[in-house]
Amino acid sequence: MRLTIPSDLSSLLHTGLWRSAGSLGIKVATAGLTYLTYVALSRTMSADEYGRFAFGLALATVLAIAAGIGQPTAILRVWSQETVAGRQPAAVRAAQAGSVLTILASIAIALAVCALAYLWHLFLPSQGSINHIYGAAFLVLPMALAEYNSSALRAQGSLWTALVPRDILWRLALPASVLVLFGLGVVLSGPDALVLSAALLAGMLALQFWNALRRHYVLSPVAGVTRQYWQRWGGISRWLLLGALIETAALNADVILVGLMLNLESSGLYFNAFRTAGLMTLFTFAIELVIAPMIAQHFHAGEMRKAQAITAMGAAAGFAFSLLVFVAFFGWGDWVLSFFGPAYAEGWLVLVLLSLGLLFDAATGPSKIVMMMTGHERAYAMIFGTIMALGFLVQIVVIPAYGIVGAAAANMGARILAQLAIALWCRLRIGLDTSLLGFLTVRSATDRLPG
Repeated sequence: MRLTIPSDLSSLLHTGLWRSAGSLGIKVATAGLTYLTYVALSRTMSADEYGRFAFGLALATVLAIAAGIGQPTAILRVWSQETVAGRQPAAVRAAQAGSVLTILASIAIALAVCALAYLWHLFLPSQGSINHIYGAAFLVLPMALAEYNSSALRAQGSLWTALVPRDILWRLALPASVLVLFGLGVVLSGPDALVLSAALLAGMLALQFWNALRRHYVLSPVAGVTRQYWQRWGGISRWLLLGALIETAALNADVILVGLMLNLESSGLYFNAFRTAGLMTLFTFAIELVIAPMIAQHFHAGEMRKAQAITAMGAAAGFAFSLLVFVAFFGWGDWVLSFFGPAYAEGWLVLVLLSLGLLFDAATGPSKIVMMMTGHERAYAMIFGTIMALGFLVQIVVIPAYGIVGAAAANMGARILAQLAIALWCRLRIGLDTSLLGFLTVRSATDRLPG
Protein backbone atom coordinates (compact mmCIF):
# COMPACT_ATOMS: atom_id res chain seq x y z
CA MET A 1 0.00 0.00 0.00
CA ARG A 2 1.39 3.38 -0.98
CA LEU A 3 1.57 5.99 1.77
CA THR A 4 0.09 9.23 0.42
CA ILE A 5 1.21 12.56 1.79
CA PRO A 6 -1.36 15.37 2.01
CA SER A 7 -0.56 18.21 -0.40
CA ASP A 8 -0.27 20.81 2.37
CA LEU A 9 2.45 18.74 4.05
CA SER A 10 4.38 17.63 0.97
CA SER A 11 6.27 20.90 0.46
CA LEU A 12 6.99 21.20 4.19
CA LEU A 13 8.47 17.69 4.38
CA HIS A 14 10.38 18.16 1.15
CA THR A 15 12.03 21.30 2.49
CA GLY A 16 12.79 19.71 5.85
CA LEU A 17 14.21 16.56 4.25
CA TRP A 18 16.47 18.42 1.86
CA ARG A 19 17.78 20.69 4.61
CA SER A 20 18.31 17.59 6.75
CA ALA A 21 20.24 15.99 3.90
CA GLY A 22 22.45 19.06 3.72
CA SER A 23 22.92 18.94 7.48
CA LEU A 24 23.72 15.23 7.22
CA GLY A 25 26.38 15.97 4.62
CA ILE A 26 28.02 18.37 7.04
CA LYS A 27 27.70 15.91 9.91
CA VAL A 28 29.14 13.03 7.89
CA ALA A 29 32.11 15.21 7.00
CA THR A 30 32.31 16.21 10.65
CA ALA A 31 32.30 12.59 11.79
CA GLY A 32 35.00 11.67 9.31
CA LEU A 33 37.21 14.57 10.34
CA THR A 34 36.58 13.92 14.04
CA TYR A 35 37.49 10.29 13.55
CA LEU A 36 40.64 11.35 11.70
CA THR A 37 41.52 13.59 14.65
CA TYR A 38 41.14 10.81 17.20
CA VAL A 39 43.06 8.36 15.01
CA ALA A 40 45.88 10.85 14.46
CA LEU A 41 46.12 11.57 18.19
CA SER A 42 45.89 7.95 19.30
CA ARG A 43 48.52 6.93 16.76
CA THR A 44 50.96 9.69 17.71
CA MET A 45 50.47 9.62 21.51
CA SER A 46 51.14 7.06 24.18
CA ALA A 47 48.06 5.33 25.60
CA ASP A 48 48.41 7.34 28.82
CA GLU A 49 48.62 10.72 27.06
CA TYR A 50 45.71 9.85 24.77
CA GLY A 51 43.73 8.92 27.86
CA ARG A 52 44.51 12.35 29.31
CA PHE A 53 43.26 13.98 26.12
CA ALA A 54 40.05 11.90 26.16
CA PHE A 55 39.47 12.66 29.84
CA GLY A 56 40.08 16.40 29.31
CA LEU A 57 37.87 16.60 26.23
CA ALA A 58 35.00 14.83 28.00
CA LEU A 59 35.38 17.14 30.98
CA ALA A 60 35.53 20.25 28.78
CA THR A 61 32.40 19.13 26.90
CA VAL A 62 30.39 18.80 30.11
CA LEU A 63 31.71 22.12 31.47
CA ALA A 64 30.96 23.89 28.17
CA ILE A 65 27.35 22.75 28.32
CA ALA A 66 27.15 24.05 31.89
CA ALA A 67 28.60 27.35 30.70
CA GLY A 68 25.85 27.60 28.09
CA ILE A 69 23.22 27.96 30.87
CA GLY A 70 20.69 26.34 28.56
CA GLN A 71 20.98 29.15 26.00
CA PRO A 72 21.70 27.00 22.90
CA THR A 73 18.31 25.30 23.32
CA ALA A 74 16.58 28.40 24.66
CA ILE A 75 17.36 30.54 21.62
CA LEU A 76 15.94 27.91 19.25
CA ARG A 77 12.65 28.07 21.12
CA VAL A 78 12.58 31.76 22.10
CA TRP A 79 13.49 33.09 18.64
CA SER A 80 10.67 31.08 17.03
CA GLN A 81 8.18 31.92 19.77
CA GLU A 82 8.90 35.66 19.64
CA THR A 83 8.94 35.93 15.85
CA VAL A 84 5.70 33.95 15.49
CA ALA A 85 4.12 36.45 17.91
CA GLY A 86 5.46 39.38 15.85
CA ARG A 87 8.02 40.48 18.47
CA GLN A 88 11.17 40.61 16.34
CA PRO A 89 13.04 43.12 18.59
CA ALA A 90 12.51 40.80 21.55
CA ALA A 91 13.96 37.91 19.54
CA VAL A 92 17.03 39.99 18.70
CA ARG A 93 17.55 40.94 22.36
CA ALA A 94 17.24 37.28 23.33
CA ALA A 95 20.02 36.30 20.91
CA GLN A 96 22.25 39.09 22.22
CA ALA A 97 21.59 38.24 25.87
CA GLY A 98 22.30 34.56 25.31
CA SER A 99 25.72 35.39 23.92
CA VAL A 100 26.58 37.58 26.92
CA LEU A 101 25.46 34.91 29.40
CA THR A 102 27.47 32.22 27.62
CA ILE A 103 30.68 34.25 27.61
CA LEU A 104 30.45 35.32 31.25
CA ALA A 105 29.55 31.85 32.52
CA SER A 106 32.35 30.24 30.48
CA ILE A 107 34.99 32.53 31.93
CA ALA A 108 33.72 31.97 35.47
CA ILE A 109 33.65 28.17 35.10
CA ALA A 110 37.10 28.02 33.49
CA LEU A 111 38.62 30.08 36.30
CA ALA A 112 36.86 27.97 38.93
CA VAL A 113 38.18 24.74 37.38
CA CYS A 114 41.74 26.11 37.33
CA ALA A 115 41.46 27.16 40.98
CA LEU A 116 40.07 23.79 42.07
CA ALA A 117 42.73 21.91 40.10
CA TYR A 118 45.49 24.00 41.68
CA LEU A 119 44.16 23.37 45.19
CA TRP A 120 43.79 19.66 44.46
CA HIS A 121 47.38 19.40 43.31
CA LEU A 122 48.59 21.54 46.19
CA PHE A 123 47.13 19.23 48.82
CA LEU A 124 47.39 15.93 46.89
CA PRO A 125 50.57 16.24 44.81
CA SER A 126 51.01 12.47 44.63
CA GLN A 127 48.04 12.20 42.23
CA GLY A 128 50.31 13.11 39.28
CA SER A 129 50.10 15.80 36.60
CA ILE A 130 46.88 17.77 36.31
CA ASN A 131 47.82 19.72 33.18
CA HIS A 132 45.03 17.99 31.27
CA ILE A 133 42.56 19.67 33.67
CA TYR A 134 44.02 23.06 32.81
CA GLY A 135 43.82 22.11 29.14
CA ALA A 136 40.13 21.31 29.56
CA ALA A 137 39.59 24.74 31.14
CA PHE A 138 41.07 26.42 28.04
CA LEU A 139 38.46 24.67 25.90
CA VAL A 140 35.39 25.72 27.88
CA LEU A 141 34.81 29.19 26.39
CA PRO A 142 35.35 28.33 22.70
CA MET A 143 33.29 25.14 22.96
CA ALA A 144 30.40 26.85 24.78
CA LEU A 145 30.35 29.81 22.41
CA ALA A 146 30.56 27.54 19.35
CA GLU A 147 27.52 25.61 20.57
CA TYR A 148 25.53 28.79 21.25
CA ASN A 149 26.47 30.47 17.96
CA SER A 150 25.42 27.37 16.04
CA SER A 151 21.99 27.38 17.67
CA ALA A 152 21.49 31.14 17.32
CA LEU A 153 22.30 31.03 13.62
CA ARG A 154 20.11 27.98 12.98
CA ALA A 155 17.23 29.72 14.74
CA GLN A 156 17.61 32.52 12.18
CA GLY A 157 17.52 30.11 9.25
CA SER A 158 21.25 29.67 8.67
CA LEU A 159 22.79 26.23 8.15
CA TRP A 160 26.20 26.67 6.51
CA THR A 161 27.32 29.67 8.55
CA ALA A 162 26.09 27.89 11.67
CA LEU A 163 27.84 24.57 11.14
CA VAL A 164 30.81 24.86 8.77
CA PRO A 165 33.31 26.80 10.94
CA ARG A 166 33.12 24.41 13.89
CA ASP A 167 32.03 21.17 12.27
CA ILE A 168 34.22 21.29 9.17
CA LEU A 169 37.01 23.86 9.32
CA TRP A 170 37.99 23.28 12.96
CA ARG A 171 37.91 19.52 12.61
CA LEU A 172 39.95 19.78 9.43
CA ALA A 173 42.55 22.10 10.96
CA LEU A 174 43.09 20.04 14.13
CA PRO A 175 44.20 16.69 12.63
CA ALA A 176 46.17 18.53 9.95
CA SER A 177 48.04 20.48 12.64
CA VAL A 178 48.68 17.32 14.66
CA LEU A 179 50.10 15.47 11.66
CA VAL A 180 52.23 18.44 10.55
CA LEU A 181 53.68 18.81 14.04
CA PHE A 182 54.34 15.06 14.22
CA GLY A 183 56.09 15.22 10.87
CA LEU A 184 58.30 17.95 12.29
CA GLY A 185 59.15 15.75 15.25
CA VAL A 186 56.78 17.38 17.76
CA VAL A 187 54.73 14.77 19.66
CA LEU A 188 51.84 16.40 21.49
CA SER A 189 50.91 15.47 25.02
CA GLY A 190 47.27 15.24 26.07
CA PRO A 191 47.25 18.78 27.53
CA ASP A 192 49.04 20.14 24.45
CA ALA A 193 46.35 18.68 22.21
CA LEU A 194 43.61 20.27 24.32
CA VAL A 195 45.20 23.72 24.17
CA LEU A 196 45.78 23.41 20.43
CA SER A 197 42.11 22.46 20.02
CA ALA A 198 41.05 25.56 21.96
CA ALA A 199 43.27 27.90 19.92
CA LEU A 200 42.08 26.57 16.57
CA LEU A 201 38.42 26.66 17.60
CA ALA A 202 38.80 30.27 18.74
CA GLY A 203 40.12 31.14 15.28
CA MET A 204 37.14 29.45 13.62
CA LEU A 205 34.74 31.36 15.87
CA ALA A 206 36.31 34.63 14.75
CA LEU A 207 35.74 33.57 11.13
CA GLN A 208 32.14 32.61 11.89
CA PHE A 209 31.49 35.92 13.64
CA TRP A 210 32.81 37.89 10.66
CA ASN A 211 30.70 35.89 8.22
CA ALA A 212 27.57 36.26 10.38
CA LEU A 213 27.96 40.04 10.52
CA ARG A 214 28.47 40.17 6.77
CA ARG A 215 25.20 38.26 6.26
CA HIS A 216 23.34 40.40 8.84
CA TYR A 217 22.67 37.62 11.34
CA VAL A 218 22.27 38.55 15.02
CA LEU A 219 25.23 37.16 16.95
CA SER A 220 26.98 40.02 18.76
CA PRO A 221 26.82 40.19 22.57
CA VAL A 222 25.28 43.46 23.76
CA ALA A 223 25.42 44.86 27.28
CA GLY A 224 22.24 45.95 29.00
CA VAL A 225 19.81 43.35 27.64
CA THR A 226 20.63 40.47 29.96
CA ARG A 227 18.64 41.46 33.04
CA GLN A 228 15.30 41.87 31.28
CA TYR A 229 15.87 38.70 29.27
CA TRP A 230 16.70 36.63 32.35
CA GLN A 231 13.67 37.95 34.23
CA ARG A 232 11.41 36.61 31.49
CA TRP A 233 13.25 33.47 30.34
CA GLY A 234 15.50 32.60 33.28
CA GLY A 235 13.04 30.01 34.57
CA ILE A 236 13.06 27.89 31.43
CA SER A 237 16.78 28.50 30.93
CA ARG A 238 17.58 26.74 34.20
CA TRP A 239 15.60 23.68 33.18
CA LEU A 240 17.03 23.73 29.68
CA LEU A 241 20.49 23.87 31.23
CA LEU A 242 19.71 20.93 33.46
CA GLY A 243 18.37 18.94 30.52
CA ALA A 244 21.43 19.74 28.40
CA LEU A 245 23.76 18.82 31.26
CA ILE A 246 22.00 15.52 31.75
CA GLU A 247 22.22 14.64 28.06
CA THR A 248 25.88 15.65 27.88
CA ALA A 249 26.70 13.78 31.06
CA ALA A 250 25.05 10.69 29.58
CA LEU A 251 27.50 10.95 26.67
CA ASN A 252 30.65 11.95 28.56
CA ALA A 253 30.45 11.13 32.27
CA ASP A 254 31.19 7.46 31.57
CA VAL A 255 34.60 8.37 30.16
CA ILE A 256 35.42 10.45 33.23
CA LEU A 257 34.12 7.77 35.60
CA VAL A 258 36.13 5.01 33.90
CA GLY A 259 39.25 7.17 34.10
CA LEU A 260 38.73 7.78 37.81
CA MET A 261 37.75 4.23 38.79
CA LEU A 262 40.01 2.22 36.46
CA ASN A 263 42.79 4.00 34.57
CA LEU A 264 43.34 6.51 31.79
CA GLU A 265 44.11 3.77 29.24
CA SER A 266 40.65 2.26 29.81
CA SER A 267 39.18 5.74 29.59
CA GLY A 268 40.73 6.16 26.14
CA LEU A 269 39.39 2.79 24.96
CA TYR A 270 35.87 3.54 26.25
CA PHE A 271 36.07 7.03 24.72
CA ASN A 272 36.84 5.59 21.27
CA ALA A 273 34.03 3.01 21.53
CA PHE A 274 31.49 5.64 22.59
CA ARG A 275 32.52 8.12 19.93
CA THR A 276 32.32 5.35 17.33
CA ALA A 277 28.85 4.31 18.53
CA GLY A 278 27.82 7.94 18.26
CA LEU A 279 28.19 7.70 14.48
CA MET A 280 24.83 5.90 14.52
CA THR A 281 23.06 9.10 15.50
CA LEU A 282 24.53 11.22 12.69
CA PHE A 283 21.33 11.49 10.68
CA THR A 284 19.13 11.80 13.77
CA PHE A 285 21.29 14.67 15.02
CA ALA A 286 21.44 16.26 11.56
CA ILE A 287 17.65 16.15 11.32
CA GLU A 288 17.22 17.61 14.80
CA LEU A 289 19.45 20.55 13.87
CA VAL A 290 16.98 21.39 11.11
CA ILE A 291 13.61 20.51 12.65
CA ALA A 292 14.07 22.00 16.13
CA PRO A 293 13.13 25.56 15.09
CA MET A 294 10.46 24.15 12.72
CA ILE A 295 8.80 22.20 15.53
CA ALA A 296 8.89 25.25 17.80
CA GLN A 297 7.41 27.47 15.11
CA HIS A 298 4.53 25.16 14.13
CA PHE A 299 3.73 24.01 17.67
CA HIS A 300 3.47 27.55 19.06
CA ALA A 301 1.43 28.55 16.01
CA GLY A 302 -0.99 25.71 16.81
CA GLU A 303 -0.19 23.81 13.60
CA MET A 304 -0.10 20.34 15.14
CA ARG A 305 -0.44 18.42 11.85
CA LYS A 306 2.69 20.05 10.51
CA ALA A 307 4.56 19.52 13.78
CA GLN A 308 3.57 15.83 13.80
CA ALA A 309 4.55 15.36 10.15
CA ILE A 310 8.00 16.87 10.74
CA THR A 311 8.49 14.73 13.84
CA ALA A 312 7.46 11.54 12.02
CA MET A 313 9.83 12.26 9.16
CA GLY A 314 12.69 12.76 11.60
CA ALA A 315 12.02 9.50 13.43
CA ALA A 316 11.76 7.36 10.29
CA ALA A 317 14.80 8.75 8.52
CA GLY A 318 16.96 8.74 11.65
CA PHE A 319 16.12 5.15 12.57
CA ALA A 320 16.77 3.80 9.07
CA PHE A 321 20.25 5.29 9.07
CA SER A 322 20.99 4.13 12.63
CA LEU A 323 19.89 0.57 11.90
CA LEU A 324 22.26 0.27 8.93
CA VAL A 325 25.19 1.56 10.98
CA PHE A 326 24.34 -0.76 13.88
CA VAL A 327 24.44 -3.78 11.58
CA ALA A 328 27.85 -2.64 10.32
CA PHE A 329 29.19 -2.24 13.86
CA PHE A 330 27.87 -5.64 14.89
CA GLY A 331 29.64 -7.32 11.99
CA TRP A 332 32.82 -5.28 11.65
CA GLY A 333 33.09 -3.22 14.83
CA ASP A 334 36.47 -4.67 15.85
CA TRP A 335 37.91 -3.71 12.47
CA VAL A 336 36.55 -0.15 12.80
CA LEU A 337 38.04 0.24 16.27
CA SER A 338 41.40 -1.08 15.10
CA PHE A 339 41.88 2.19 13.19
CA PHE A 340 42.82 3.72 16.54
CA GLY A 341 45.44 1.00 17.03
CA PRO A 342 45.41 -2.79 17.41
CA ALA A 343 44.79 -2.64 21.16
CA TYR A 344 41.50 -0.76 20.71
CA ALA A 345 39.86 -3.60 18.72
CA GLU A 346 39.08 -5.37 22.00
CA GLY A 347 36.36 -2.79 22.63
CA TRP A 348 33.92 -4.54 20.22
CA LEU A 349 31.48 -5.65 22.93
CA VAL A 350 31.50 -2.19 24.49
CA LEU A 351 30.76 -0.70 21.06
CA VAL A 352 27.83 -3.06 20.43
CA LEU A 353 26.25 -2.45 23.84
CA LEU A 354 26.49 1.32 23.52
CA SER A 355 25.20 1.15 19.94
CA LEU A 356 22.14 -0.86 20.98
CA GLY A 357 21.17 1.85 23.46
CA LEU A 358 21.57 4.52 20.77
CA LEU A 359 19.46 2.43 18.37
CA PHE A 360 16.55 2.70 20.80
CA ASP A 361 17.30 6.41 20.97
CA ALA A 362 16.76 6.63 17.20
CA ALA A 363 13.61 4.48 17.35
CA THR A 364 11.93 6.90 19.75
CA GLY A 365 12.70 9.83 17.46
CA PRO A 366 13.34 13.48 18.36
CA SER A 367 11.57 13.22 21.73
CA LYS A 368 14.08 15.41 23.55
CA ILE A 369 13.79 18.21 20.98
CA VAL A 370 9.99 18.02 21.06
CA MET A 371 9.93 18.38 24.85
CA MET A 372 12.44 21.24 24.82
CA MET A 373 10.69 23.15 22.03
CA THR A 374 7.16 22.80 23.47
CA GLY A 375 7.69 23.95 27.06
CA HIS A 376 8.22 20.58 28.74
CA GLU A 377 11.89 21.04 29.60
CA ARG A 378 11.23 20.47 33.31
CA ALA A 379 9.58 17.10 32.69
CA TYR A 380 12.44 16.10 30.38
CA ALA A 381 15.05 16.93 33.01
CA MET A 382 13.16 15.07 35.71
CA ILE A 383 12.37 11.91 33.70
CA PHE A 384 15.56 11.53 31.68
CA GLY A 385 17.77 12.79 34.49
CA THR A 386 16.36 10.46 37.13
CA ILE A 387 16.73 7.35 35.00
CA MET A 388 20.22 8.22 33.76
CA ALA A 389 21.33 9.11 37.31
CA LEU A 390 20.20 5.68 38.48
CA GLY A 391 22.17 4.19 35.61
CA PHE A 392 25.22 6.18 36.71
CA LEU A 393 24.91 4.76 40.22
CA VAL A 394 24.70 1.27 38.74
CA GLN A 395 27.90 2.00 36.80
CA ILE A 396 29.70 2.91 40.02
CA VAL A 397 28.70 -0.47 41.43
CA VAL A 398 29.50 -2.62 38.38
CA ILE A 399 32.68 -0.98 37.05
CA PRO A 400 34.99 -2.49 39.75
CA ALA A 401 33.74 -6.00 38.90
CA TYR A 402 32.99 -5.82 35.16
CA GLY A 403 35.10 -2.90 33.96
CA ILE A 404 34.16 -1.00 30.83
CA VAL A 405 31.76 -3.74 29.67
CA GLY A 406 29.72 -3.19 32.85
CA ALA A 407 29.78 0.56 32.28
CA ALA A 408 28.50 0.10 28.72
CA ALA A 409 25.74 -2.32 29.74
CA ALA A 410 24.49 0.04 32.45
CA ASN A 411 24.50 2.96 30.02
CA MET A 412 22.57 0.92 27.44
CA GLY A 413 19.87 -0.15 29.90
CA ALA A 414 19.40 3.34 31.34
CA ARG A 415 19.21 4.94 27.89
CA ILE A 416 16.58 2.48 26.64
CA LEU A 417 14.34 3.08 29.67
CA ALA A 418 14.83 6.85 29.56
CA GLN A 419 14.04 7.17 25.84
CA LEU A 420 10.92 5.04 26.11
CA ALA A 421 9.73 7.13 29.05
CA ILE A 422 10.13 10.52 27.39
CA ALA A 423 8.63 9.28 24.12
CA LEU A 424 5.57 8.12 26.06
CA TRP A 425 5.36 11.53 27.75
CA CYS A 426 5.41 13.26 24.35
CA ARG A 427 2.56 11.09 23.11
CA LEU A 428 0.33 11.45 26.17
CA ARG A 429 1.04 15.00 27.35
CA ILE A 430 2.12 16.96 24.28
CA GLY A 431 0.08 15.17 21.63
CA LEU A 432 3.05 14.44 19.33
CA ASP A 433 4.14 10.86 18.71
CA THR A 434 7.91 11.03 18.27
CA SER A 435 8.40 7.29 17.70
CA LEU A 436 8.53 5.27 14.51
CA LEU A 437 4.73 4.98 14.69
CA GLY A 438 4.29 8.74 14.52
CA PHE A 439 3.40 8.75 10.82
CA LEU A 440 0.17 6.92 11.69
CA THR A 441 -1.09 9.92 13.68
CA VAL A 442 -0.42 12.66 11.11
CA ARG A 443 -3.90 12.52 9.55
CA SER A 444 -5.65 12.49 12.93
CA ALA A 445 -3.62 15.38 14.38
CA THR A 446 -5.80 18.44 15.01
CA ASP A 447 -4.66 22.03 14.82
CA ARG A 448 -5.40 24.30 17.76
CA LEU A 449 -5.30 27.98 18.64
CA PRO A 450 -1.82 29.52 18.88
CA GLY A 451 -0.39 29.69 22.38
